[in-house]
Amino acid sequence: MGKLFSDYSSFDGLGLAELIRKKETTPRELVDTALDALDRLNPKLNAITYMMTDYAEKLINEGLPQGPFTGVPFLAKDLISSYAGYPTNCGSRLYKGWTREFNSELVNRFNRAGLVTIGRTNTPENGISATCEPVANGPSRNPWNLEHITGGSSGGSAASVAAGIVPVAHGGDGGGSIRMPAGCCGAFGLKPTRGRNPLGPDHYELWHGMIVEGTITRTVRDSAAMLDCTAGPDVGAPYWAQPPERPFLEEVGRDPGKLRVAFSAEAPGGEPVDEECKKAVADVANLMADLGHDVEETAPVWDVAEWGEAFMAILMSNESMFLQVGAEMFGRTPSRENLEMVNLFLLEQGKDIKAVDLLKSLSVKNRVTRQIAGFFETYDIMISPVLAGPPLKVGNLSTDLDDIETMMGNLLGYMPFTSMYNVTGQPAMSVPLYWTPDGLPVGVQFAAKYANESLLYRLAGQLEQARPWIDKRPPIYA
Repeated sequence: MGKLFSDYSSFDGLGLAELIRKKETTPRELVDTALDALDRLNPKLNAITYMMTDYAEKLINEGLPQGPFTGVPFLAKDLISSYAGYPTNCGSRLYKGWTREFNSELVNRFNRAGLVTIGRTNTPENGISATCEPVANGPSRNPWNLEHITGGSSGGSAASVAAGIVPVAHGGDGGGSIRMPAGCCGAFGLKPTRGRNPLGPDHYELWHGMIVEGTITRTVRDSAAMLDCTAGPDVGAPYWAQPPERPFLEEVGRDPGKLRVAFSAEAPGGEPVDEECKKAVADVANLMADLGHDVEETAPVWDVAEWGEAFMAILMSNESMFLQVGAEMFGRTPSRENLEMVNLFLLEQGKDIKAVDLLKSLSVKNRVTRQIAGFFETYDIMISPVLAGPPLKVGNLSTDLDDIETMMGNLLGYMPFTSMYNVTGQPAMSVPLYWTPDGLPVGVQFAAKYANESLLYRLAGQLEQARPWIDKRPPIYA
C-alpha cells in the first residue's frame, strides 16, 4: 500500500481521503485494511453486530461520489437510520429483522460524502442505556480496558473509532448517547443542535425533539467536516436550526475569542460524582483559564425533580408506542423472551400515561428549556463531566434486572449531566482531555447556545491544539 500508508489508524478520515486523492491508496485498499482491523479486534470488542461488505463493494463498483470523505471506511449504528434492504435490528430481539426498502436521508448524505459503510455497530436494546450490553448481541467492551463499558447507546461506534477500526462512525443521542460513549472511549463526540441533521423520511421527530443524530470521530476536523456533509433540514422536518455563518470545518483553527465559561462538577440532582470526574472538570477549568478565558464555578438553576418526572413520562410513552408497533409489525408478543426488563417496564408503564399527562410533561420540558437557555445569555460555555463516574465494569449497569427500582436508579444516577441538552436542543460535546491514573478516559462536556456548534468547534480546535489526544492509543488498537 505504500510507505505513507503503513499506519492506517494514524490518519483521520480527511487524511485517508487525501491519500486517495493523491492516488497513494484506493478505496478498496482502505476498506480491506479496515476489514482486517475489524477481523482482528472485533472478537475482543464486540463492537460490530453485522457486516455490509456486499454494500461496500457495490458502492465502490458503482463509483463513489466526490466528497470530503471519498473512499473512507465507515460504520453505522444499528439504530434509527435505515439502509434500503438491510435490517435495522435496534439491538433488540423484538425488532430483529426490521428492514425498510429506502435509505434514511442521513444515510443518503453519508453516501454523498463518499463514505463506504462496511457494517453496523452494537447498541443497547432500543438504545435505552448508558452502556452497550444488549442481551441480543452481548456487551461491547472498552478498548482501553476490556473489563469496562463503552458507554451507550452508541457504544459500538465509539469503541470502533477509539480502536482505530474506522476514523468516523455514526451515532445518535437522545439523552447523551453520542457524548457518553465518546467520553468512555476517549473519542470526540458532538451532539448537534435539534434540527441540524435530518431524521426523515423514517421519522418526523423522536422523543418530542430530544433525539438527534451525528457522528463520533477521533479528530475535531472530521466531526466538523461530517456535520457540513449532513446538516440541513430534509423535506417536512419539524425543526430548523439556523445555518452557520461559514462551513463548520472552517471554524476549526479559528480563534474562539475570550469566552465566558461556567463550570461545575456537581450533579444537577445531587447525585454522587466520582472524584476522578471532579478532577477532570477542575483540570479542564484550569486549562481554559490558562488559554485566556474567564472561568467561573456556577451552573444553571432549574427544577430537576419536576423535569425527572416529565422526562420519564416522555420516555415511557414514546418507548411504549415503539415497542407496541414492533410487536404488531412482527406478530411477536412482548416478553422476557424478546425484551429486557427495562423495556418491558417502559412498555407497561407507558400504556398507563394519559394524553393530558404527556402534554403536561411537554409543558415542563418547555419551561426547563427556557430556564437552562437563559443561563447561556450570561455564559458562552458550560463545562461539566459527561458521566458521574469513569467507565464502569461490564455488568454494573444491567438493564435486565428483576429489581426495577435498583436498575433505573443505577442507570439514571450514572448519567445526570447530559440529558438537559437534549431537553433544550442545544449542542454539546464530549472532549477527550482526561484519563484516570489507571488509564480510563473521562469525558468532559462542553455546551453552548442553541445552533452554535460553530463556537464549540472553534473551542474544540483550540483544546485539541493545546492538549492533543490523537496519539493517545488504547491497548486494543488497529
